[in-house]
Amino acid sequence: MFEGLADIMRTIRMPQLVLYMAWSDVRARYKRSVLGPLWITLGTAVSIFAFGFIWSELLHMKRETFVPILTTGLILWQFMSACITEASSCFSRQASIIRNLDLPLSLHPAQLILRHCINLAHNTPLLLVVMLIMGTPLSLDMLMVFPAFLLVTANLFWMSMLIGVLGARFRDFEYMVSMIMPLLMFLSPVMFRPDALPFSGKYMWLNPFSSMIEIIREPLLGETIPDFLWLINIGMLLIGGTLTVMFFSSKFKRIAFWV
Repeated sequence: MFEGLADIMRTIRMPQLVLYMAWSDVRARYKRSVLGPLWITLGTAVSIFAFGFIWSELLHMKRETFVPILTTGLILWQFMSACITEASSCFSRQASIIRNLDLPLSLHPAQLILRHCINLAHNTPLLLVVMLIMGTPLSLDMLMVFPAFLLVTANLFWMSMLIGVLGARFRDFEYMVSMIMPLLMFLSPVMFRPDALPFSGKYMWLNPFSSMIEIIREPLLGETIPDFLWLINIGMLLIGGTLTVMFFSSKFKRIAFWV
């Protein structure tokens, strides 16, 4: 367990390197593109426009209520889904760096999360525009989105590390994750709130992404975060993070050979 903790502490002491590598990945991906990462914003805007008109009628909800719910859910799901899906190959894709440079292994999941945080930032203006147009009320509760987001990001970090180790050992794990994540989108409160399901809504909380989406969406919509959402996310961080560090430490010396 100490090897894993020591590796994570090394990563924490290298914030500039993590930021540089994450930003370099973003620039390399959209090199020679006119709009660059703004394609993410454009794609999200088109999805919100299309789904907003159709699903609001299907769910019999006013667009002023439904569109902010859809916007926050879709943006957050894109962020979380991208982190989890790419996590399965975060070590194998960095094989040359792992084999040739003395860098902490946990740097690669951290780089992955930060890169998608940068992509998420490109959708922030879109969210603000939607909230302004739809008349979402402003509230001091919105400030709670910052600690909530940090908590969710910490959970995504240990999830990405765990999935990355499993993906390095079992290459089919990458395809399994890619297959499961689209299904989980429809089992997560992306286009609806859990309370929209009067009978099966309580089972929605068995899906960890439900609490991760809602703890951020609640303050964005000007609502107070329920205590049980804090308990679920903090519990996931403590239990999942501890088990992941233990597992990461036990496989620490083998990862370089697996990739």
